[in-house]
Amino acid sequence: MNNYQIPYGKTKIKFSVPNSFQIQVLAPAPIAPVADATRAVVDALDHPLGDFRFEDLARARSVVIAINDKTRPVPLALLLPPLLQKLARVGIPDSAITLMIGVGTHAPMPRAEFGAVVPAGILARYRVVSHDCDDAALNIFLGETKRRTRVLCNREYARADLRIALGDIEPHQFMGFSGGVKSAAVGVTARETIAQNHALMMEPNAYQGRYDDNPARQDCEEIGKIIGVHCALNSVIDEHKQIVGVFAGDPVAVMRVGAPLALDVYRVNVTAPFDLMIVSAGGHPKDINVYQAQKAVGHSIPVTKPGGTIVWVAACPEGAGSKLYEEYVAQFSSHEAVIEHFKSAPFQLGKHKAWQIARDATQARLLMVTELPPDLARKLLLPRVESLNAALAIALRDLPRDARVGIMPVGNVTVPVLRDA
Repeated sequence: MNNYQIPYGKTKIKFSVPNSFQIQVLAPAPIAPVADATRAVVDALDHPLGDFRFEDLARARSVVIAINDKTRPVPLALLLPPLLQKLARVGIPDSAITLMIGVGTHAPMPRAEFGAVVPAGILARYRVVSHDCDDAALNIFLGETKRRTRVLCNREYARADLRIALGDIEPHQFMGFSGGVKSAAVGVTARETIAQNHALMMEPNAYQGRYDDNPARQDCEEIGKIIGVHCALNSVIDEHKQIVGVFAGDPVAVMRVGAPLALDVYRVNVTAPFDLMIVSAGGHPKDINVYQAQKAVGHSIPVTKPGGTIVWVAACPEGAGSKLYEEYVAQFSSHEAVIEHFKSAPFQLGKHKAWQIARDATQARLLMVTELPPDLARKLLLPRVESLNAALAIALRDLPRDARVGIMPVGNVTVPVLRDA
């Protein structure tokens, strides 16, 4: 037997697989983290990419920095202090700076939870607010993209003299990559804007690891240009949340350098599809709820045989992650019914998550190892199994001795690519 472990919430689960199978661990590349993360951030800020320079905006009377919420493992404790120090060095006072938590369509973060995202010393010193995509009074119309996405952005962010987006660059299942303008273009815009952009996930090239020809990503870039995001500060982190690269400056220039590095970390070559895929979302916070953890299944489907089995390991301590998703899928008794209804109805965020899971669950047998209560799992049409060992007992029972078994520890960001042997 071969022994392995896979992330689950804030812990790891150990398991074994008979060595008669052809086993491949689809793990990120072991690229060394930067020797001194703080120094790397300072260097990136002192040598920004593209035509952006902090000194050109030294007279800014208002600065808003869009940051991610608790569902993203962005190393804010490493990124924020050097950024705030840089702003101070060019003459911008603390009182002019606001940190805006870009929740996208997630629920606004209550002030009591800000400490889960923003380091305590910064929270005590700077103004911090949470965006709310459904508060019409917060958002202002700025224009329309070529793909007819109406850009409604948080008024305070849009009117700031200096607009910064902070986050990670990592593969994304339909946006191609996170990073660049995305923390603002999705994080601090209205639900209407996000829904119109995310509807482009139905296009063929809206796929993980694609950038230039990805309609969702390029629409996102245009949203960022309409908003006028001046600067992005982005890290690329490994599976252990250590920084392997950090870039600052013009958002598109940052993506041009950061996206290839993210692919170097997370792209894995596969010679043939797998009979069984054991996939984790990557542990906390990537498996904080079903809404986030689903990405792991989406990333594993392209290298799982049609009719194969996916054992999906995702704690989901905060449940479904979307009330609309939960209520929508509860209407149906099968994934096929979800697909049939979704394709004939107008695109709506929340409901799209039910469609994504149904799309994958109709291509492979899905077994879910999770903390979801049994009643909620049934409501979401998710086949909950009590333990990973129990799931493997089911999955391995009918496999031939030479079956291909894949193990993907950080499925939310891994990009498996089929290559000829």
